[in-house]
Formats: sequence, structure tokens, C-alpha cells
Amino acid sequence: MASGLLRDPVRALVGFGERADGEIVRLSLGAFRPYLVTDPAHVQQVLSDRSGGFARAGDGAFWGPLRRLFGDGILGDGPVWSDSRRVLQPLFTAKRVEALLGGMAGTIADAVAELDGPARAGRPVDIGAEQARIVCRAVMETFFGDRVTVADALRVIEAQDAIATSLIPRVLAPFVPLALPMPGDRVFRDAVRRIDEVLVPIVRSARATAAEGDDVIATLWRGTTADGRPLDERQVRNDTVAMVAVTTETTVNVLTWLWPHLERAPEVAARLQAEIDEVVGEDRVGPEHLPRLRYTRMVLDELVRLYPVGWVAPRQVTRPTVLGGVRLDAGATLLLSPLITQRLARYWERPEVFDPDRFTPERVRARHRYAFFPFGGGPHQCLGMHLFYVEAQLIVANVLSRYRLRTRGSGPPGVRLAAALRAGGRVELDLTPISAGAAA
Repeated sequence: MASGLLRDPVRALVGFGERADGEIVRLSLGAFRPYLVTDPAHVQQVLSDRSGGFARAGDGAFWGPLRRLFGDGILGDGPVWSDSRRVLQPLFTAKRVEALLGGMAGTIADAVAELDGPARAGRPVDIGAEQARIVCRAVMETFFGDRVTVADALRVIEAQDAIATSLIPRVLAPFVPLALPMPGDRVFRDAVRRIDEVLVPIVRSARATAAEGDDVIATLWRGTTADGRPLDERQVRNDTVAMVAVTTETTVNVLTWLWPHLERAPEVAARLQAEIDEVVGEDRVGPEHLPRLRYTRMVLDELVRLYPVGWVAPRQVTRPTVLGGVRLDAGATLLLSPLITQRLARYWERPEVFDPDRFTPERVRARHRYAFFPFGGGPHQCLGMHLFYVEAQLIVANVLSRYRLRTRGSGPPGVRLAAALRAGGRVELDLTPISAGAAA
């Protein structure tokens, strides 16, 4: 099993789902025997309708290793998670994100314009690295009040990338106690240390000025538990680390696959370019353009259908229950995966094809709500979901209104199995400036 997942993770995972054929089946993975849940109706029961009976497993598959980084806050479960969610959710409502769009749009436009140098010099760019720079500038300014510099944010992202890969041995063998050494443990510890070296001093210094700011860290310092106690430093640290990941990881990683897909699907690329040319024209991309970039949004939906960064959502049964006709004992582990469900022919026609027209309003209404859940669902739905869409639309519209591009390589990179989905290789682009856009 492990060798197949490492060699071709998408094929192996989707193969499990195809053989399950919509039923809840138990996988025999050595000492680990989780139940695989792929049917959208069952996914809805676990994540939303009956979510109280299915918890994030604090010390089990997947969440156990991650807990060593993020603790028990916004990426955990239970009362501490509930406190963090209540404190942070107001920062990420659609209404508040839209109120911040003017500043975010300007920052992204300026950051994309810095690609003019390599574009005019004819130098290829590593688009993954450039996306990280662009996203960090926008997010740190908008949501962290410039408390975290771009350079420091990039150091954190680099460490998080190391962590995501280092955890794979434990994700594949979740039955091994954390006390027993495993490959990747040293890399994990070193990366956590680098993150703390960057973020802990920032968290501590922000405490003195928390009353004056509405950024993530200040909001956490002003936050309280359900019984009115202030959040302690450990929880503020845990949630700061988590929110840096939540606000950057999906956009930085998922857009890497976009550009090769556009080159492989010229009809999609032409339609996307035509929409951006018509809606934006020679203007600077702004918030007022986003509601009319409908096909751009469909392209992004198709992208996260194929490449959901949060590719697995394990749950632990909290009390004996029946799901899909299968009796589940308390303590049993369920594996839900948008990467699997969103690529199954049972629910998607020609699932391997990059086809944004799957997300026309008519086709969305005809499909089960939980056939598509790249950001989870129910009470644990990702806080950064709306941020991803507006941030990604702004980046894509800025790049394509400013440059014509060509990818180097033979198509979209493969998938690298990690705690959060990663591209299996770099994507390099040759950019040719469009004179009007480059002069804007």
C-alpha cells in the first residue's frame, strides 16, 4: 500500500474509491484498519449532519502528528477549537474579506508587476516561488498587520513544506506511537524550531499592542475562552502558526497546477483570457472586477476539484453508530478524501479531464453538495475558503492581463503526497509582457 501511494498516490487513492463503489469499506493496512467513506451522502453525514458523532482524532491518523505543530486550537477539536473558531471566524467572513479587497488588490497588483524584470529579460520564473512571494505580501499586510515580514513568512512556508513531507511516514503508519522514532521526525523537529524562532517573538511582542490592532495576532490576544479567561500564549502561538498556513497554503500550492493545465487545454485558456480581457481590459485589476470573472471562478473550482490541498479528512467515531448500513464502534477511524470522491467516475463524468464547465450553475445544482468538498464542510469548514477564491482570482487576472505565458516542461506536475497536497515538481514559466498591462 505505502509503495503504491508513494509511486502514484492519485491512482492508488482513487483505486481504493473505485473498488469501494460508493459503499463504506474497511481497508486492511497492516495494523491500521480505517473505514473509507466516499459517497457524498455519507460524507455529508460525517462532516455536517451528524458531525457531533465524528471527531477529529486528536492522537490518531493524520491529526496526531499535526497536533505536534498546531496544538489544540483552530485545527483541532473540542472546547479549545471552539474558542479559537469563535475568536477568529469574524476575521474571515465574506463581508470582512470583501471590505479588505481594495488594499489586497493593490498589493497583489504591485507584487505581480515585479515579474516585469525577468519577463523583459527573458528569464523563466519558478511560478511556485513567485506565488509564495505574492501571497505572503498580500496576506501579511492584510491579515497580520505587517507584524510578520514577507521574508519571515516565506521562512515559515518553507518550514511548513518540510513538515508536510516529513509527516508522511507517520500518516502511512498511524499506529506507530509518537514516542517511537520514525523517518522524518528530525526534519519535523527542526522545521517546528524554525517556525517558532520566527513567530514566537512576534506573538510575544504583539501582546503589548493588541488593543490597537484588528489583525490575526492582536485578535487572538484579545480573545477569551467560553468562561471569559484570556487565551494563553501557547494557544495564541498555535493559532498564529495555523492561520499562516490556512491563509497561504492553498493559494500558493494549487495555482502551481493551473498554468500547465491552461497550456494543455488551449480552449480553456482562450476562454479565460477572453473573459479577463473583456472584464479588466487595460484597467488595474480591482475588487469591482471579481463578480464578473465568473469563468475564472469556474476554472478555480475545477482546479481544487483535481487538487484539493486538504486531501484527507480523517474522523474518529465518538459513540457506536450506523452509517450507510455499516455498524461502527466507538474509536473507529473513518477516512474521507476529497481527492478520491472528486475524481470518481461514479460522481463525475470523465473525471480525469480538466473541464471548468462542470461548475456552471445548472450542473452544480444537479450534483450532490458533498460530491465537491475541497474545503471540508460543516463546523470545520476551512475559514480561508472565501479568501482563497478572491486571492486566486486577483492573482490569475493580474498575471493574464499583464503577460502572455508559456510553460516549460511536459505538462502538469504530478502529486506529491504530503500532509497537504503538493506539486511533484517545479513549474517554470516564460512570460512575455503585454505592453499596456506592463506599463500600468
